[in-house]
Amino acid sequence: MKVVCDIYRSPNKEEMYLYVDKREGTARVPENLLELFGSPQHLTTMLVTPERKLARASADKVLQELRVRGYYLQMPPVADSEMSEIALKNSKLQR
Repeated sequence: MKVVCDIYRSPNKEEMYLYVDKREGTARVPENLLELFGSPQHLTTMLVTPERKLARASADKVLQELRVRGYYLQMPPVADSEMSEIALKNSKLQR
């Protein structure tokens, strides 16, 4: 699977990005998420394939989330060890 993605940055939260299928735009992104995210600011458009190296996300995970949810939300990096533990626990709960 490969998808042409539009990537948006959040004006409200530094280093938060939203990946969407270019053909669908933000149509499948929940309204409450868009309210928290803020007015999406287009950053770039890129072809995402399973082999593609992304800075802080797994291309496989991005493609899976695009297929299932219609978007992938990349959160800012965790700032300290306590937050790292919480993020790790949360990621285990989502599986």
